[in-house]
Amino acid sequence: MATLLKKRIRLQGFIINQDYGHRMHEFQQEMGRWIKEGKMHYREQITDGLEKAPEAFMGLLAGKNFGKVVIRLADDA
Repeated sequence: MATLLKKRIRLQGFIINQDYGHRMHEFQQEMGRWIKEGKMHYREQITDGLEKAPEAFMGLLAGKNFGKVVIRLADDA
C-alpha cells in the first residue's frame, strides 16, 4: 500500500453503460465482425458431476476459474 501511495497510483472503476453507453452501436458492429472473423473466442471451465459443484463454486468465489464455469451433469454421448 505504501508503494501505491508513494507513486500516486490511482484506481478508478467504471460502469460500461453509464460511461460508454453512447458507443454501444459501434461496439455491436465491431464485435459482430470480430466474431464472424473468428477473432473472438470464449472459454469454459467444465467440471464433471453435480457432486463437484460445491468445489467449483468455491473456486469461482476464490477467483481460481477462467471463463464460464459449467457443471456437466451427464455426457451427451
